[in-house]
Amino acid sequence: MTQTTPAVELVHYESADGIATITLDSPHNRNALSTQLVTELFAAVERAGADAEVRVVLVQSSGKVFCSGADLSEASTVGMEAGTRRIIQLQRLIATLDKPVVTKNLGAVRAGGIGIIASADVAISAEEATFALTEVKLGLAAAIISLTVFHRMHNRAAALTALGGEVFSGAEAAAYGLVTKAVPAADLDDEVAKVCASLATGALQGLRETKKILNADLVATIDAKGEEMATLSARLFGSDEAREAMTAFLSRPKG
Repeated sequence: MTQTTPAVELVHYESADGIATITLDSPHNRNALSTQLVTELFAAVERAGADAEVRVVLVQSSGKVFCSGADLSEASTVGMEAGTRRIIQLQRLIATLDKPVVTKNLGAVRAGGIGIIASADVAISAEEATFALTEVKLGLAAAIISLTVFHRMHNRAAALTALGGEVFSGAEAAAYGLVTKAVPAADLDDEVAKVCASLATGALQGLRETKKILNADLVATIDAKGEEMATLSARLFGSDEAREAMTAFLSRPKG
């Protein structure tokens, strides 16, 4: 008889002083949005929402890379039919959670990972962090995350970053409207702690109703265009052009 080895946990959860801290910890693929990571992150956010002691949810990573976007290994083998819809559901969950969600990123955020940051109510980044909407380089489009990312970013900045696919800094992300604030890396922990502590002073009813007002247009966009963007994204991931580009990307020498 063989025993099944339990999967290593990729998302950690802890709660203290009214703040639920959710930590992405999948260093082997730079916190890519694999089926397992998305499933665990979804469950952690739901857990925070159901905890009456929690007033604020903080999403962070265990290392410098916050999230590298879609798991291209999965996408190139099993496709993204289910994955695209699950990532849309994750963005909607964050946007509709009764409690404010804060993201903290010290380092890199790419493609789909930017959708998590854009879904959050408050996003604090290190100035030195790097962002990139790299989909265009792979024959893809920032389709499923356009629902949140383009809602946050100024129109001209969205066009520049989505069409160019180039790296931009945390400081630029703040100027573009993508993140709330960018601070020097050395100050990031203190700034996030200060913001979370302030938000945690809110009454649950006040937080819930204020967030509904703030995110009404965002949620309406997700509901109206989510299925269209999921279908488009899955089609692009399944195209010959994208498959060739993903294969070439995954074949690059590491390091």
